[in-house]
Amino acid sequence: MDYLSKNPLTAIGNFKETMTFESERGIDFYTPEEFKAYIKAARENAENSSYLEAWDFYVFFNIAFYTGLRKGEIHALKWSDIDGNYLSVSRSIAQKLKGADRETPPKNKSSIRTIQMPKQLIDVLDAHQKRYSAIKGFNDDFRICGGTKPLRDTTLDKKNRMFAKAAGLKHIRIHDFRHSHASLLANEGINIQEIARRLGHAKIEMTWNTYAHLYPREEERAVKILEKIV
Repeated sequence: MDYLSKNPLTAIGNFKETMTFESERGIDFYTPEEFKAYIKAARENAENSSYLEAWDFYVFFNIAFYTGLRKGEIHALKWSDIDGNYLSVSRSIAQKLKGADRETPPKNKSSIRTIQMPKQLIDVLDAHQKRYSAIKGFNDDFRICGGTKPLRDTTLDKKNRMFAKAAGLKHIRIHDFRHSHASLLANEGINIQEIARRLGHAKIEMTWNTYAHLYPREEERAVKILEKIV
């Protein structure tokens, strides 16, 4: 409109996309051996309890490690989301300090996904479903962890710290179980696109920037392939 003689944004330059990747803050995770010790402590806690909710926590952390789902996505899981060895993710639950929980679609379009589960998790879920089947009124609309109401975040955090201490392990955040899942796959050289799909990332760049440093060194293998050309 000619009201300004000079564009004040000139000194700033072009806008660039900025994203805060986990790798910039550093990620924490459990190795498979550490998780075995952790989940053993969680199982022993459940076995020594007379409350079904104790098993909910055990199942929650199994799901977190073996699927890499976000906390809200696990909260929202229902028994109807299981089809054989596949788990469908189509909703998320956000807990509020005041008022009822809010159920929404997942974080982005890519977060609506179906992932295959390993046998260990299938066995854990089958056993848990049998426990819930004994409850009057049980149906496939029950939450996998919590039944008629999701587990509370504050209690989850307390249990997480308790299991880690019982196992003699460092404490990691609940979100770090998601990192544990992805880090394990990355260390085994699983295609980054598959890891991004399982995590429900909207952009593969986020997955790559977070976990690329965990991939096995490929330099020697690349040279060996080139040396075959004679």
